[in-house]
Amino acid sequence: MKKYLYFVFGITILLYIVFINMGDEQDNIILQATTSTDNSGFFTYILPLFEQDTSIRVDVVAVGTGQAIKNAKNGDGDLLLVHEKKLEEEFVKDGYGSKRFDLMFNDFILIGPVDDPANVRDSDDIFMAFEKIYEKREKFLSRGDNSGTHIKELKTWHEIGINNFSVDQEWYYESGSGMGATLNMAVQDSAYTLCDRSTWISFKNKNKHTILLVDKINLINYYGIVLLNEERYPELNHNGAKELAQWLLSKKGQKAIESFSVNDQQMFFTQ
Repeated sequence: MKKYLYFVFGITILLYIVFINMGDEQDNIILQATTSTDNSGFFTYILPLFEQDTSIRVDVVAVGTGQAIKNAKNGDGDLLLVHEKKLEEEFVKDGYGSKRFDLMFNDFILIGPVDDPANVRDSDDIFMAFEKIYEKREKFLSRGDNSGTHIKELKTWHEIGINNFSVDQEWYYESGSGMGATLNMAVQDSAYTLCDRSTWISFKNKNKHTILLVDKINLINYYGIVLLNEERYPELNHNGAKELAQWLLSKKGQKAIESFSVNDQQMFFTQ
């Protein structure tokens, strides 16, 4: 009889542990997101507000947009927050995602040394600025990581007819890193680089670098949030992902996004 009771007791404890662990997993979600949102301090600000309302903990994997999408395709995340609309729409069209939503926006800016050797300050738009950098072969540091920022940069070069960059060019080179690390390299090497505004505002090692060009028409930077396909990824925490997406898109979430500022400067705007 004692052995039987011990057995029943043991099974009960085991089932309790399994139940608790399952509950913990349901209360956690993994968000695949961009380094720009992470570097800005956005998640440090916004996620505690969401967690306070829902008791759902969010673990962020911050990488370039291309890598975040690749990770999501592998099922390594419950939700996707990136900034390259065309790739996001393809992600849904190809059956990896179920729906995409516009979340927020800011803009890209051209950063460079204060003395501005390519004289991009006088440019009418980003295309003219890139042409000046190319003509003078002044140092330009690309992220080179298939991030949303990198993709935007390559599209800009393409618009002025420059599509191939030789590996032996001294003026154009790649960091292969996130935005923060790229800015550090650009400052160290006195190079130009394209950057999202939120990361630049939060960046502390500006030294003699500054914003040299703002183009509100051609450099708008849109962020989207994408739900993953439940049939393709049945093991993911779709309920938790939907709660985060709905919260961010709600009036409360959108107001919280609009309220996020660094150095008295608003970082993101909503539609």
